Amino acid sequence: MSVNKHQNNIHDFIPAARGKIEFDAPLAKLTWFRTGGSADVLFTPEDTQDLCEFLSKLPHDMPVMPLGVGSNLLIRDGGVEGVVIRFGKKFSDITIDGNLITISAGTPDISVARAALGAGLKGLEFLRGVPGTLGGALKMNAGAYGAEIKDIFVSAKAVDRSGKAHKLSQDDMGFSYRHTSVPDNYIFTEATLRGEPGDVSIIATKMKEIGDTREESQPLRTRTGGSTFKNPEGLSAWKLIDGAGCRGLKIGGARVSEKHCNFLINEGKATSKDIEELGDEVRRRVMNNSGVKLHWEIKRIGREK
Repeated sequence: MSVNKHQNNIHDFIPAARGKIEFDAPLAKLTWFRTGGSADVLFTPEDTQDLCEFLSKLPHDMPVMPLGVGSNLLIRDGGVEGVVIRFGKKFSDITIDGNLITISAGTPDISVARAALGAGLKGLEFLRGVPGTLGGALKMNAGAYGAEIKDIFVSAKAVDRSGKAHKLSQDDMGFSYRHTSVPDNYIFTEATLRGEPGDVSIIATKMKEIGDTREESQPLRTRTGGSTFKNPEGLSAWKLIDGAGCRGLKIGGARVSEKHCNFLINEGKATSKDIEELGDEVRRRVMNNSGVKLHWEIKRIGREK
């Protein structure tokens, strides 16, 4: 099946659900860059069972993509084919039992860090510095300030493309740097993480330091997608970019941040094409200057316009 938003019969392929279903839904407002086209279908499930039933009835060749808060994501200007699944507030539960914290996948990472602080659990402070939601953090083994998801991971639940639920252990995840070996069609719905008892004042201080460091060093109050490129082993992406003379480089309405040059910024009227072309130009210049190939950390999805 080739599903396209210009086909009038896409409604015929979308099963009924208890959650919210929107057709030709604009996505730019749901991303940090504030760029990109529309989703053919945007589905906000009521709960995990609703998600499972919806996926089980959806044609098996209909593309499906989960969307968190839209950080670390560039949606191309032609929009996204098929169904985009977005978790609403009903997927933001946090339950604490001793040292274990069970979190729904739509929960912002910063909320997880704050809940751990409230429970006097250390080891999750780094999530204060991770943009996005838990689902995305699980998918990419997100990390910051010397820690990453794999360090605190206990188990996770996910739903596959056919609507079947799975429980995953540490071995199932296959963690590596900014990556897991979980099948691409798995959508995380929940995870259990482990903290350790700690001094609340020390935890709070560390979280404040992380927040202050981000505020001082990153262009947080701009339209940016977060860290653009992965750090090559033993190297810093921003130093390579700076060394290639890319600080402040501009294409269309997109610019390399002068505050932290591993961040790309939408200055207000950038298209996703501007941002992607700028990123590719940065990669080209870094390769020419240092011989190092930068790999995108920001996920780029969707159709060209």
